[in-house]
Amino acid sequence: MDNLPPASAVSTERLSALRAVMRAAEIDAYLIPHGDEHQGEFNAPYAERLKWLTGFTGSAGIAIAMTDRAAIFVDGRYTLQVRDQVDGTLYHYRHMIEEPASAWLAENAKSGTKIGFDPRLHTPAGLHRLEEATMRVGAALVPLAENLIDKVWAGQPARPQAPVMVYPEKFAGRSSAEKRALVSGVLKGEGMDAFFFTALDSIAWLFNIRGADVEFSPLTYAYAMLFADGKAQLFIDPAKVTPEVKAHLGADVALAPYDGLDSALTALDKAVAVIGLDRDTGSRWAYDRLAAGRKVKISADPCTALKARKHPVELQGVREAHIRDGAALSRFLAWLASEGPKGTLTEVTAADRLEAFRAESNTFRGPSFATIAGAAGNGAIVHYRANPKTAARIHPDMVMLLDSGGQYLDGTTDVTRTLAVGKATPEQKHRFTLVLKGHIALAMARFVKGTTGSQLDALARHALWQEGLDYDHGTGHGVGTFLGVHEGPQRISKVGNSIALEPGMVISNEPGYYKTGEYGIRIENLVAVREAPKPAGGEKNLLEFETLTLAPIDLNMVESSLLSGPEKDWLNAYHARVRETIAPLVDAATKSWLQSATAAL
Repeated sequence: MDNLPPASAVSTERLSALRAVMRAAEIDAYLIPHGDEHQGEFNAPYAERLKWLTGFTGSAGIAIAMTDRAAIFVDGRYTLQVRDQVDGTLYHYRHMIEEPASAWLAENAKSGTKIGFDPRLHTPAGLHRLEEATMRVGAALVPLAENLIDKVWAGQPARPQAPVMVYPEKFAGRSSAEKRALVSGVLKGEGMDAFFFTALDSIAWLFNIRGADVEFSPLTYAYAMLFADGKAQLFIDPAKVTPEVKAHLGADVALAPYDGLDSALTALDKAVAVIGLDRDTGSRWAYDRLAAGRKVKISADPCTALKARKHPVELQGVREAHIRDGAALSRFLAWLASEGPKGTLTEVTAADRLEAFRAESNTFRGPSFATIAGAAGNGAIVHYRANPKTAARIHPDMVMLLDSGGQYLDGTTDVTRTLAVGKATPEQKHRFTLVLKGHIALAMARFVKGTTGSQLDALARHALWQEGLDYDHGTGHGVGTFLGVHEGPQRISKVGNSIALEPGMVISNEPGYYKTGEYGIRIENLVAVREAPKPAGGEKNLLEFETLTLAPIDLNMVESSLLSGPEKDWLNAYHARVRETIAPLVDAATKSWLQSATAAL
């Protein structure tokens, strides 16, 4: 152990410190999830407890520390990344779907084992699976009043206090009062007197506010209670609320301090007899407070479905944001085509250049996630993130995967392109084209109303499956409007999903392929669900996808002989649209490059 690198030494020290407070608390094991009190994808620095303890920087995962062993659980996006970031002598690596935490606890706990957890960081549903597993072996989950990581994290950052901004109705499409009326109508219909909101994006959408507390998402830390009469309470740090925001919220929204939530829930009027709590983000702590003297109805956050079906004003804003984003990305791709083969760029310098192009728009408010600029083998790490110390150099005859996005006032973007720097190998072109066939199959799909994303997922995988290939991530995720780059409830995935795709939903189309240690391939556009013309003699109403993203797909990676006539027609039509839309917005050099990059096959 004396020869451990510094990062491993730090991890060892921190795990030892945690185990010391576990012993003091008479706890045999402790759960360390990635999520914060609101179960969001991205955390403020103070809430990065899993990262602080283990070094893992992914957006999903959980660690379990016992007195003599520990494990970390991640999904398929992070199976390579976790091995690069987390010391394997301290933690066992586990795939959270194939080897879930519940199974590991059942194997490693025993009768009498006490497993501590912070009830603010876990949902009742998430804990239920663990409780079932531990009960079988006689172990028990024990809620703790204080987070044990917080007890040992020296220099833990404070909760952020960025000011809140009003999100204008010209972008939102509806006023906050209209939205509150819509949601209160849902509550009445489901027999609820109120709903307690914990999801930050729902709160931002419902009240037409945005913030800057969370990296990559314009969110503010808050809780909210909406009553069936349309009135509301917003629990938020008073220092964040400007006079403009207070006036915007109006008399029907009572403000209360974020830190006063405990006493407020305890004192809640017993006439509020049935209260809703989101099954995905409502914490065990919130459930226990609300359940005192009333019925808590665990259900879907009623904002989620309404937020997913974009208002026409929002959709138009999203289209315009993608045009600006496409111009910035095209300028970058033209620059990379010239500079990449010189061998002077790194993954970080390329990502920084792309952000600089986006930042020239006065509606740009930052990236929507950390840019994934994966050269060669790094591209096979699905959610790779380069840093200046370890960034690979870009050089000729390599494949580079670039997944990036922007937060604009009128829309959120997310686009992936796989690029040949120099010349791609026959295998790379072949597999890229299989991925492209899947992307086109989904883009061209027409489907009856009521179809779910899980029913469409095989379209994107079919060409890969025919050659014994696949990818270990979903094919599509919902996207917000100047909100989270990942939002529900819709998705396209192998995993079963009962949510039907509906007009106005924005979702990604991103099949891929990854060869460990060599290269990664992913082609991602955002699409919007819309009504499709009913065929002559047709009996069912149809839906289809409108492609929103406007950026060239690298023709140097395409093996055109593998594409059918309709597939070539789709690609040619897409590139013609890109060229016609983007060319007037870029400089002469980019325009010249664009002519070649979008040439018809």
